[in-house]
Amino acid sequence: PGKTLTALVVTYKPGGTSLAHRHGSAFVVAYVLSGAIRSQLEGGQPKVYHAGESWTEAPGAHHLVSENASRTEPASLLAIFVADSSDTKLVTFDKP
Repeated sequence: PGKTLTALVVTYKPGGTSLAHRHGSAFVVAYVLSGAIRSQLEGGQPKVYHAGESWTEAPGAHHLVSENASRTEPASLLAIFVADSSDTKLVTFDKP
C-alpha cells in the first residue's frame, strides 16, 4: 500500500546520453533490452551493461553517467521504478 510500480523504455540513439539525475524516493531496476549502456552511480565506477544485464539504484542515488556505449548502434533499457504513490516526479535532472 502507498507504492506505485512504473515501467518505461528508455531509448538512446548512437552516442546518446542523459544528463546526471536522481530518481527521488524511487527504487530503480534497469534492464538492458538492446545494445550496451554505460552507467555510473556516485561513489562507483562506470560500467558497461549489455543486453540481458541489469543493475539497481537505491532511493536518492545520484546517477552520474547514463549513455549509449556505442556511437554506431542504438541501445535501450527498461527502467522499473517502485516509488511512493505521492512521488509523481520520477526523474530530476541536474542543472547543466
